Amino acid sequence: MRDWQVERRKRTRHLIELGGLVVKAGIVDLTGDDRAMIYGALLWMADKLQSDERAKALALWAAKGKQAFEAERHGEILAPLRTGTVELD
Repeated sequence: MRDWQVERRKRTRHLIELGGLVVKAGIVDLTGDDRAMIYGALLWMADKLQSDERAKALALWAAKGKQAFEAERHGEILAPLRTGTVELD
């Protein structure tokens, strides 16, 4: 297999995994699969990561993600809207 094919497959796998996280988080169901809304939410995240709230957002989102992965490992299911809410605005 050629180098470009290997890299393309790696990129494809990475994109599929990212899409899986969107589904796993319940975003697709919660937005009614509204692509514009999902894209808008991702742009909002990017905006937060480029602001003076970057460190706060990174810490909050990393903690929530780790909590969800840990719960999943133990067979628990965290409801997307019931894991706690913290305002960043």
